[in-house]
Amino acid sequence: MNTKITGHDLIALGYRQGKWMKDAIIYINENRLEGDALETYLEQFKSQDPIALHKTSIEFSINIKAENELEEDNVSKVINSMQTLMKTPTLVDGAIMPDACPAGPDGTIPVGGVAVAKNAIHPGMHSADICCSVMLTDFGNANPKDILDAAHVNTHFGPGGRDRHTQFRFPKELLDAFKGNFLLNDNQMIQIARSHLGTQGDGNHFLFVGTSKKTGNTMMVTHHGSRGPGARLYTKGMKIAERFRKELSPETKKQNAWIPFDTDEGQSYWEALQTIRDWTKTNHEVIHNSVAESLEIAIENRYWNEHNFVFKDGDLFYHAKGATPLDAKFMPDITGPRLIPLNMSEPVLIVEGSTTTTNLGFAPHGAGRNVSRTQHRKSKTGTIMQIFKEETKGLDVRFFSKEIDITELPSAYKNAKTVRDQMDEFDLGNVIDEVMPYGCIMAGDWQKNAPWKIRREKRKNSRNNNS
Repeated sequence: MNTKITGHDLIALGYRQGKWMKDAIIYINENRLEGDALETYLEQFKSQDPIALHKTSIEFSINIKAENELEEDNVSKVINSMQTLMKTPTLVDGAIMPDACPAGPDGTIPVGGVAVAKNAIHPGMHSADICCSVMLTDFGNANPKDILDAAHVNTHFGPGGRDRHTQFRFPKELLDAFKGNFLLNDNQMIQIARSHLGTQGDGNHFLFVGTSKKTGNTMMVTHHGSRGPGARLYTKGMKIAERFRKELSPETKKQNAWIPFDTDEGQSYWEALQTIRDWTKTNHEVIHNSVAESLEIAIENRYWNEHNFVFKDGDLFYHAKGATPLDAKFMPDITGPRLIPLNMSEPVLIVEGSTTTTNLGFAPHGAGRNVSRTQHRKSKTGTIMQIFKEETKGLDVRFFSKEIDITELPSAYKNAKTVRDQMDEFDLGNVIDEVMPYGCIMAGDWQKNAPWKIRREKRKNSRNNNS
């Protein structure tokens, strides 16, 4: 052999480009393989044909039905997207919940969707808000207003994190876990994990205070995910999954790319997900504990659950995009029943349930939406304050940014009674108690006075003054 073999030579011979090629080229050239010897060596790589999509959609359970014309459009889009999704080669089962709504282009797992993959983790099916979850603390006979006031002082909504003077202590065991995983061990990731601890973000994340219908005790419920650390892990995961998609299954949609679990990358990503889960649980805990400490009151009970995560059972990976796990096998630290919030004027449901062939061990995660935020905003008439007062009458509702976000008011969500009725109809958990609403805190329309907008307005005014 006079010249060295290159990747172009192997591609010309009909082999697909992939991670194997670099090592193969080194081996071929070091051993000066040619002729029959070269052909025999390359034989092992011929089996790497692209993995094709399922010709027809894998069957999935539909635990939702339309109650009116608006919902018919929503349900139709959800089912169509799920049908496309279920052609992804790794998937073996799936389900949609009563709160389901579209979350992207056709073939994207809907909010309220469950997709079961064999030996594969799909980052796009848990999305950037990894481990979005809810935690409840029972404060006994504490005054609900005292709890909400203390929570308002101690929590943090909106973009970014806490400054050094208001940061919570970052547990050493968490720091060690971040440093022990190559996907989490970078200085910026760890800095964000420190500063975002004790923050809740924006959108539909909330801090809710109410009283138990059964006991009368005051309870606080927080809703948020893994903030900046989770978003950064998701970005890394999608890049890894895309490399595998190009190599293994180019026909698969980019949002459904997967990381094979039996690879080094798959093992590391799974471990990183568990660390992000631990961080998120701690994020809830520091907020709840700070309220108890500031009021010097005892905590009577506490439990939590994710509704946006990947759950493992043997070689099956259950991707729950906004679906609440009912089955205890999905939660290694299970300490109580599950939580399903609906909207700020409705109770948070406390539920238990068992696995069936149609629910796959899951329940809804909330009320969901029938229309987008933009559509909802356009549908409202009257001033923002008028709409706010009408929809929050009798409640102590606060926005951390001091700007009302009408797209988080009760009318933005599906009818709560409909969701509850369909939970009963499709056997999606039994309500064992309800946290009746007193009030809540949300981020609000923080973008209205966002720093970048203020700077832009100043520049605009400056130009106008100088013209």
